[in-house]
Order: sequence, then C-alpha cells, then structure tokens
Amino acid sequence: MKAIPLVISAALSAAAFTAVAQVSVNINVPLPGVVQVAPPPPRYEVMPAPRPSQAWVPGHWQWDGRAYAWRPGRWQQARPDYAYAPGAWVAVDGGWRWREGDWRRAERREEHREWEREQRYESHDHHHGGGYHCPPGQAKKGNC
Repeated sequence: MKAIPLVISAALSAAAFTAVAQVSVNINVPLPGVVQVAPPPPRYEVMPAPRPSQAWVPGHWQWDGRAYAWRPGRWQQARPDYAYAPGAWVAVDGGWRWREGDWRRAERREEHREWEREQRYESHDHHHGGGYHCPPGQAKKGNC
C-alpha cells in the first residue's frame, strides 16, 4: 500500500518535469536566392567614355554564399531600340534578392514627340475642325 503513493508521487514529479522541460525551437530557413545580410552601399565608379554599340553595365555587390564581393562595371553589346536597366538588390521575404539587369524597349524620342502632338491636336479637332493649333501654354489657361 505504501508503494502506491510512492508511484503516484513519482508519476506527478515526472509529469511536472516533462512540462517544464518542453522547449520551443523556431528555425528560420532562408528561401533560395534570398540573402539574410543587407548589401553594402554601391561603390562609386567612374563610367568610362562611351563606346559605339556598347552599353555600360554598372558594378554591383555580389553574394558569394558567405560575404559580398564587388563586381566592377563592364561594357556589354548594345541592342538596337533597347535601353539597359541596371540590376538592383531588392528587399524581399525578410532578406535581399538580386534582380538581374535587363533590356527594355526604348521609346524613340522623335516618335514620342510626334505622338504627343497628335494627341494634343486630336483633343482639339472635334471642337475646332481639322488642323487647329492651340499655341503652347494657352490650353492650360482655358483659351483653347
């Protein structure tokens, strides 16, 4: 009979110890391609003189798995009718991800100016007939 209280006491002690011994572990596993360390500020680079048919790709910090290393700028073959958009480090998911630079369609300035003129004239044509011209600055004043 004396053994039963001893067993109950031992069981209660073990239960209390188990409750106290529970540990919560939170492990943050970084997503692939996401660096947990922010990149240093970009270095100042003097862009060399322009080269025909070449586009300058600015230098940037590159993560090597342990630390950042500077990758200097370089010339790259230009693409007709495209402009180079440099890469950048972007804050995502609690870390940093490198977004590669790429080529974006460049808008030709003369084509854009012509389109703006057409838009301006078309907005007035239905009021004043074809070929109407509103002098610069007059439309904002309400004179056209």
